[in-house]
Amino acid sequence: MIIQSLNFEDYRNLSHLLLLPDEGVNVIYGQNAQGKTNILEGIWLLSGNKSFRGAKDKETVKLGESKALIKAGFFSENRDQELELCINNGKREVILNGVKKPLASDIVGKLCMVVFSPEHLSLVKSGPAERRAFIDSALCQIRPKFYETLKNYSQTLSQRNALLKDIPEHPELLDTLDVWDWQLAVYGVNVIRMRMNYVEQLCKTASAYHFGISETREKLELVYKCSFDVGEYKDTDVLHKAFLEALSNSRSEDISRGFTNVGPHRDDMEIKINDTNAKLFGSQGQQRSCVLSIKIAEAELIKMAVGQEPIVLLDDVLSELDSRRQEFLLNKINDRQVFITCCELESVKLLKNGKSFELISGSVC
Repeated sequence: MIIQSLNFEDYRNLSHLLLLPDEGVNVIYGQNAQGKTNILEGIWLLSGNKSFRGAKDKETVKLGESKALIKAGFFSENRDQELELCINNGKREVILNGVKKPLASDIVGKLCMVVFSPEHLSLVKSGPAERRAFIDSALCQIRPKFYETLKNYSQTLSQRNALLKDIPEHPELLDTLDVWDWQLAVYGVNVIRMRMNYVEQLCKTASAYHFGISETREKLELVYKCSFDVGEYKDTDVLHKAFLEALSNSRSEDISRGFTNVGPHRDDMEIKINDTNAKLFGSQGQQRSCVLSIKIAEAELIKMAVGQEPIVLLDDVLSELDSRRQEFLLNKINDRQVFITCCELESVKLLKNGKSFELISGSVC
């Protein structure tokens, strides 16, 4: 997958910006607060995902304007294509190859990417929510069906939580909880199974990369941790039964607290180095090596799933890595289109080919 052209209109501080990227490496450099990360964020939105900065869509529109527009010409599936993303009054409207899509999520999987920012370097030591978001974002790109399954689960969870809050004042609603439990378990089990399978594949690939970056000294292991006991089984019926049992056991606490305490929204991915929890006992260098291995493995799994190299976005991440880890990362992504942001062009010492763009106040100089 290769982005051939990018056009930003009133996206954050990018009032009118046209970029014609190289098929290989693209370095976007300049001082802080010039809009470098805005470019990468806008590119990332073209994958159909939410902002990797945690921003709401309405926050990406330039102050004083009602809408923002991002256009991209790209090569994928052996042909040239066009994609337009308009953020209007906080809502996304997408047009793919001249056809307006009913749902913004319809472009998920059309333009696959891997993003790596300084925030991702804390993936190991951050909370479970960040690791769940990482898994879900990766899965949405290689299995578009997962997006709908996760959406259905989240909607059902919201409805069950609303019911839990109403039950203390309306005890007669208690009898309807079984229906929501059953539906929540149906969607939840599918989310869990797909996450489990993905983490299993990710572990195999990431552990091989980590073995290399650690110079064969460390074994990386990724383990999907359910919020309820599932044993060693992945069978749908067994998981469904276990989930329903867990919901039943936590029902009193759920009603008391007004929210659901078990389910994939409470799951986690444990990261281990040599059988030891990396979050608790890993050094900063070890933790960063883990994240490097995981993110490179993510790109590899996308390639295996869609048959094409994903686009790689590196947002000011090289300055956070020592020279050995920089070299390892760049060597592993040199056969893909890459967008890198940094403050000084000289800081990207290992790059020899490609294009560079200096950004000042949202414009290329």
